[in-house]
Amino acid sequence: MPKGSLTDAHMQAPCFCLSCRKISGSTNTLNFVLPEDKFSVIAGSTKKYSEIHESGKKLTIYFCGDCGSTIYKTHELFPGSVVVLAGTLDDVNGLEQAKPQVELFTKRRPSWLPGLSWAEQKDEF
Repeated sequence: MPKGSLTDAHMQAPCFCLSCRKISGSTNTLNFVLPEDKFSVIAGSTKKYSEIHESGKKLTIYFCGDCGSTIYKTHELFPGSVVVLAGTLDDVNGLEQAKPQVELFTKRRPSWLPGLSWAEQKDEF
């Protein structure tokens, strides 16, 4: 179980990259980018898997060693930060507070899924 505060987030963003599609089993992930020192796993243990992301940089995915749910990620392009998957939050109001500021890897967003008119659009990171 992760511990971190949404007030510490320095980015809230859906990501449509190929890795996030696979991680979510859907069109995207919804992420909070938090400073590493404001985040900790407070229960359970994590396992990790690393791969080279389509950006050419290392992506490490941390998941629950018991149930297998993805909890957070680290990426070389976000040093000193963790990328927490919003759907892992216990707080039912967490998603309400997660209004994205930017959409990432929009070049991979399906054409039938509209962009968020209020959020900055980035083709990659």
